Amino acid sequence: MSLDTIRARIAEAERDAGRPEGSVRLVAVSKKQPNERVAVVLEEGHRCFGENRVQEAAGKWPEFRERFDGIDLHLVGPLQTNKARQVFGLFQAIHSVDRPKLAKTLARLAQEEGHCPELFIQVNTGEEEQKAGILPGDADAFIEECRALDLPVQGLMCIPPVEEEASLHFALLAKIAERNGLSGLSMGMSGDFEKAISFGATHVRVGSAIFGERTG
Repeated sequence: MSLDTIRARIAEAERDAGRPEGSVRLVAVSKKQPNERVAVVLEEGHRCFGENRVQEAAGKWPEFRERFDGIDLHLVGPLQTNKARQVFGLFQAIHSVDRPKLAKTLARLAQEEGHCPELFIQVNTGEEEQKAGILPGDADAFIEECRALDLPVQGLMCIPPVEEEASLHFALLAKIAERNGLSGLSMGMSGDFEKAISFGATHVRVGSAIFGERTG
């Protein structure tokens, strides 16, 4: 599937939801994709990308930034506190703030660096043991904690359980965001991004539908 097809589907989903065109940001998830495929999407004019691992991104994006202006890089995978400093020089947004220790580390680094990437708090809407994220019942208190640390929290992120209806999780995330006055919703992937847009997604994370299946 092409980038243009995904863009057209996003625009159609925006219209169907009665939302302004361009209100949804497409994060092209380039993790584990060969550089040639990523370069093709960059050459087509797309600039917003998502990576899962700091190390992989560090080996890929500095070179692309020398060739292409305006790259907006989002960390969509888990972040270890010992990699947090590296993130400040590489990413413009982090979608996976999921625990107090990480929040405190980011706040300290923001003070030292004088800036901070945009932040999304990951909520484990399915309460899955193996998945990262703040539990829904703890989300309000954690959002408050992050705000008290003066962190630039833009919104929330979730990854619904694969065997459950995604709409329930998108609705839950939207509800938590609304009662906390947060406008950003990072939700929806290749198989369900149109559904996510109908529930208010502002950022959809699409990988295989743009790049094809990952190679590793």
